[in-house]
Amino acid sequence: MAATAVKDTRGDRTFNVFNYLLLAAYLVVVLYPLVYIVSASFSSPLAVASGRVWLWPVETTAIAYTTIFKDSAIVRGFLNSVFYTVVGTAVNVVLTMLAAYPLSRRDLWGRGWIMFFFFFTTLFNGGLIPTYLVVKELGMLNTRWALIIPSALSVWNVIITRTYFQISIPDELLDAAKLDGANDFRFVWDVVVPLSGPIIAVNALFYGVGHWNSFFDALIYLSDDSLFPLQLVLREILVQNRTNLQMTGDIASMLARENLADLLKYSLIVVATVPLLIAYPFVQKHFIKGALIGSLKG
Repeated sequence: MAATAVKDTRGDRTFNVFNYLLLAAYLVVVLYPLVYIVSASFSSPLAVASGRVWLWPVETTAIAYTTIFKDSAIVRGFLNSVFYTVVGTAVNVVLTMLAAYPLSRRDLWGRGWIMFFFFFTTLFNGGLIPTYLVVKELGMLNTRWALIIPSALSVWNVIITRTYFQISIPDELLDAAKLDGANDFRFVWDVVVPLSGPIIAVNALFYGVGHWNSFFDALIYLSDDSLFPLQLVLREILVQNRTNLQMTGDIASMLARENLADLLKYSLIVVATVPLLIAYPFVQKHFIKGALIGSLKG
C-alpha cells in the first residue's frame, strides 16, 4: 500500500510560515554585521566615513590590509597568537584528559572528595592580585608560559569530559583489555584516546577560542611587546591611532588619518576572526556530538 502523506492543517501551515519568517529575521540580524564588516574593510576610507557602505564594498580597495601588514608588530602578534593557541590548547587538552579519565573510574579511591576540590575552585578563587603574585614568584612574568600555565585547566571542561567517558567508555572494555594483559596506560592510549575524538574536538575548540581571543592575561603579565598576542597588538594600534590624531596639527592630515583609523577597525576585526572561521568547519561535526554527549549528567 502506498504511504499516504499527512496534510498539514491550516494552523500548522501558519505556524511553519511564522517560524520561517522568524528564522529568516534571526539570520539577517546575525549575518548582516559580518557582511558589513567585511565589505567595509574592502571599501575606501572616505566611503566608510561618509556612511555609503551598506552591503557591498564601495570604491573597493585593500589599503586597510596593506597598511596593517606593513607593521611588523601585526605579523609578530599573529605568530604569537598561533603559538599560544596551538601550544596552550595542546596543554589544556592533555591535562583535561588526564584529570577527567581517572575521575570517570568508579574504582578511584576518594573520587568524590577529589571532584569536590575541583568544583570548589569554580566557586572561590584567590583573585587577580594573589594570582599575579603567584605568577611572579614562579618567574613566569614576561614569558610565554604566563599565558599558558595559569589557564592550563578548566574544571568545567573536566566535568564535561568526565561525563563523556562515563557514557562512552563502558567498564566491559576495560575488563577485556585487562584480560588481554593491557595496563591502565595502555588502555588509555589504545582504547580511550581513539574513542574520544568528539570530546577532544570540543575541548580543542573551547580552549582554542579562549586562547585566540585572550588579551587580558597578556595585558597583566607581559610588558615585552615582542611577546604580545594579536589581540593586544590590535588594541595597542587602535589606541596609538587615537593618540596620534590628537597630536596632529594639519587638519587635512588629521581627517585622512581619522578615516583610515575607522577603516582599520574593520580590517583588524576580519584579521582576528578569519582563523577561527577557517578552523571551525573541521571540528564542527565532532563538536556537536561531543558537546551533546558530554553535557548529559552521568
